[in-house]
Amino acid sequence: MNGHTIIFYLLALLTLGSGLLAVTSRQLFRSAIYLLFSLIGIAGIYFWLQYEFIAAVQIVVYVGGIVVLIIFSVFLTHQAGEKLPVPKVSNQIIGGVAAFCTMALIMLQLFKYSYKPTAAKPIEPTVANIGEQMLGTETGGYALPFEVVSILLLAALVGCIIIAIAPPNLPRGEEKAR
Repeated sequence: MNGHTIIFYLLALLTLGSGLLAVTSRQLFRSAIYLLFSLIGIAGIYFWLQYEFIAAVQIVVYVGGIVVLIIFSVFLTHQAGEKLPVPKVSNQIIGGVAAFCTMALIMLQLFKYSYKPTAAKPIEPTVANIGEQMLGTETGGYALPFEVVSILLLAALVGCIIIAIAPPNLPRGEEKAR
């Protein structure tokens, strides 16, 4: 086992461990912090693969944008330290089965796909080439995924606004005083 393998396993452990903690924590603020570390782990994997541009985009868009928005929304609701309700066992089972089925479908597709080597030269990772690929609409262009990411960011903004607007849990009788 060499240094590259150790670094990969450490980054994978950080990503998966933080992701697991993010979805199992009952405190909203801690879940957001665990999500932050999970996304940083993904950026670390991109750096490890020497995709510096994508790693920088990961840090700027997801870590710097979405997670910070979530954390601000949590602070705006004044519920940063409160625990979330314990989910029902039936919801946990349904979520677990859905996650298992999704993972099984992904693994099935990965094993069924026949990977073919190509003789084409790789594209130089310059800013101009990356811009042409990101905004290209022809074969090999990424305009559609670029738009999907913008819709994801819009959904994150709407979610943060909904979290911020939701009133804190007040005891009965105090709603009328507000």
